[in-house]
Amino acid sequence: MTFVERAYERRGGWAGAGRRIATGPHAPIVAGGAAALLAVAESIAHAGNTPSAGSTGTALYFVILPLLGLATTLPLALLWDQPAAAALVITGTVVLSLVAFQTMTVAALATQLLTAYRFGRGGPPAPAVCAAAPFPVLALAHPAGGETRVLTLLLASLAPAAVMAGIARRAHAEAAENRAARQVIAETLLENTARGERARIARELHDVVAHHISMVAVQAETARLATPGMPPAGAERLSAIGDTARAALTEMRRLLGVLRDDTAAADDTTAAAADRQPQPGLRELNELLDGSREVSKAATRLILRGPPFALDPGVELAAYRIVQEALTNARRHAPGAAVDVELDYTADALRLRIRDNGPGLSAAAPAGGHGLSGMRERAGAVGGELRAGPAADGGFLVEAHLPGKDETAA
Repeated sequence: MTFVERAYERRGGWAGAGRRIATGPHAPIVAGGAAALLAVAESIAHAGNTPSAGSTGTALYFVILPLLGLATTLPLALLWDQPAAAALVITGTVVLSLVAFQTMTVAALATQLLTAYRFGRGGPPAPAVCAAAPFPVLALAHPAGGETRVLTLLLASLAPAAVMAGIARRAHAEAAENRAARQVIAETLLENTARGERARIARELHDVVAHHISMVAVQAETARLATPGMPPAGAERLSAIGDTARAALTEMRRLLGVLRDDTAAADDTTAAAADRQPQPGLRELNELLDGSREVSKAATRLILRGPPFALDPGVELAAYRIVQEALTNARRHAPGAAVDVELDYTADALRLRIRDNGPGLSAAAPAGGHGLSGMRERAGAVGGELRAGPAADGGFLVEAHLPGKDETAA
């Protein structure tokens, strides 16, 4: 650590300690008591240096000036709770001390400036400005000279500035609160808009897409049962179509439950959450590959490298969906091609490789499709990345790099 860094660290520590002291519950009382002691000491010194007619006048000054010193500083203890009353008492006694006795202590000057700042920050702006107005007038009309003249000029220039600084600080704090409130309102509106959009999408999926998928399942089953003399292979294909449609309908209902989760009532949400099944993960990968083999009648291999470990549920879902989409693309654009699905567990990542031995890029990734972009979005959503293109030795390759171990897993 350099000298400059150490200096900044010490300054930050002192600033933090100063803030803790200033915001403590007894800070005003301590500050008022300390200022009063200083004011009394200064007042006694001023009384000793004041020429008077006789010992009675000198004794009177030794009583009056310390009392004025107390009156100009002790009300500081009330400044945090009652800034208006403290400002009225301190300002009045300071003006009285200057006009009647042509004297003022340095402690009174500091107390007056602190009072002006605090009154400007916590009180009404107009009375705060009026409380600082007498001092420029006294600076112009005050006949005294020496130290008192210097303190009067300082007070005349700094008291209005302290009031304006307090008002500016309060305006800044109010502006920050207003910005925070506007941000909360904007976030609430955005959240409500998103909920409304999810509800609209859920209605569209339920009323249109889910209806058509269910019709596909019904028609496939009807065709299998109602067509006389159908070959066994054809009946098996129709049965597979019906099973796929019903599986898609189950996934659709699960998605509808997620979309409606934020818009349903609390009791309905709890019931719906209890009815929904968990999202698929890598444990269901064998079932996915078995279904792909049955539908495509092509070889589909699962290759594991490295010891498997628990992943974040979101990462597992993304991996499952990427494999699912890659298998669908292979069946659609390279029918009959063999597919290898490779899961490589490394120390800090899961690497997915889905490769087919089909014709390659021109057939596997036609223009205008959304499968590859959807897979990239899924990988990016969990902090990973995905590449897709022709494999070096032929066919098409999808390669994903996803984050590794779930930190919350035991």
